Amino acid sequence: MVTRLSAADASFYQLENSSTPMYVGTLQILRKPRNGLSYETLLATVEQRLPQIPRYRQKVREVTLGLARPVWVDDRDFDITYHIRRSALPSPGSDAQLHDLVARLGSRPLDKSRPLWEMYLVEGLAKNRVAIYTKSHQALVNGMTALEIGHVIADRTQKPPEFGEDIWIPGREPSDRQLLVGALGEWIMRPTAQAAAVRAAVTDTVSSTSHIVDLGRRVADVARTVARGTAPRSPLNTTVSRNRRFSVATGSLDEFRIVRARYDCDVNDVVLAMVTGALRNWLLSRGEPVTTTTSMRAMAPMSVYPDAEIDSSSPGQAISEVAPFLVDLPVGESNPVVRLSQISHATETHPTASSLVDARTIVTLSGFAPPTLHAMGIRVATSFSARQFNLLITNVPGPQHQMYVAGTKLLETYAVPPLLHNQTLAIGVTSYNGMLYFGINADRDAMSDVDMLPSLLREALDELVEAAR
Repeated sequence: MVTRLSAADASFYQLENSSTPMYVGTLQILRKPRNGLSYETLLATVEQRLPQIPRYRQKVREVTLGLARPVWVDDRDFDITYHIRRSALPSPGSDAQLHDLVARLGSRPLDKSRPLWEMYLVEGLAKNRVAIYTKSHQALVNGMTALEIGHVIADRTQKPPEFGEDIWIPGREPSDRQLLVGALGEWIMRPTAQAAAVRAAVTDTVSSTSHIVDLGRRVADVARTVARGTAPRSPLNTTVSRNRRFSVATGSLDEFRIVRARYDCDVNDVVLAMVTGALRNWLLSRGEPVTTTTSMRAMAPMSVYPDAEIDSSSPGQAISEVAPFLVDLPVGESNPVVRLSQISHATETHPTASSLVDARTIVTLSGFAPPTLHAMGIRVATSFSARQFNLLITNVPGPQHQMYVAGTKLLETYAVPPLLHNQTLAIGVTSYNGMLYFGINADRDAMSDVDMLPSLLREALDELVEAAR
């Protein structure tokens, strides 16, 4: 089957570079079962779910001279063992060693001649654990017709559901001549649309209306976001190298609820206030000038109800839209409660605040929605110039009960968001089973001190909880 990439997908595919690859990453920590989690079991689990995510068996073919957007075609040589790999830490492997491995794997390019995803089973982790790290190209996941692979391999029960036999017959791959003839035919039938598509594929102007309309957002909301102008100057914004550092932090959801109840705000407000406090102390640790008016601007996409009824045949039908939300983080404010109040006010006055999806709506989705929701947030963020914000923060709710992957208990889950142009830090937050998990992705050169952030985040949360009590 041959399908033309959407304008948004084509922009993700064409405009990434070696320093800012557009990968959506997820790190999952699992309790190692008595018999272990074998590589063969993981292979079989993923293979059973591939019919739910057919794009994971497709590759991208480009059209001669860029006369049209590239196309998705079935990979007739698809080899699942190429995409799912084994890795091992020197036993007993530490969390720090695992994070270093994730940073290295995340910076490696995907093979564009094959389907654009990889999964690693990481063995040797201390405390009787194993890890699964996945990365999928952003062009693969749109949240509606294509879900992230981590969404479909997780189950609510330890015994995986039964799946019918998968009889996959790949379609015939078109020749270069056939792709060229198809592109010329589209030029004849729809010359204006094709010209616009080519411009979007070869220029850096995809943050305009075509990309935004493709994501189903209201132009009025986008205009309000664009009107915010350039973000404040920040040490977070400099040239991004090819190498990464990855770190994590955790917090009990009950602690966030204590603050939420005391100050009549949302858990997301508490998360943003926590990040603000950590960034304030990070700046001070670096000797950066911090005044009462110092701020950083974050892109913190919000999940909202879709404007129109979604086709019930779509595998992602229950997933909401995600709207852009630029919020100024008051890092110059020394009082944690005042910081929270300012952020809460910004959330309440945001144009989409009245249509926010209740977290309970999202977590009832089948499978494990957070990887797909993070991907949707990243799509929103990359629709705008990176000059408009200093860092990306995605925060999505997950199920508050035990989940399983290949019959193995899922203990922790961390998003690994990509770095955007000239942005050296991105944070992905996932709530799951009574905890919040922070995945912190940073540039290795510009943020060599990123390992400070977990303790700074903990201190910032403790301040808020103490004030609430």
